[in-house]
Amino acid sequence: MEVMDFKALQKWAKILKNIQGLIVKNVFCPNCGMTTIVKYTLHNDKFGIVLKGK
Repeated sequence: MEVMDFKALQKWAKILKNIQGLIVKNVFCPNCGMTTIVKYTLHNDKFGIVLKGK
């Protein structure tokens, strides 16, 4: 994980580690559907946090 946004990192840190793992392993990709995200960055969003990666 790379940090692009400190505010997003603060929000991410408040999420329990096991829940973070569930989120990382259950993301939507427009090309392959539900998958695990790798090499991702965190971005703050008005609705929470956005993970962008591969």
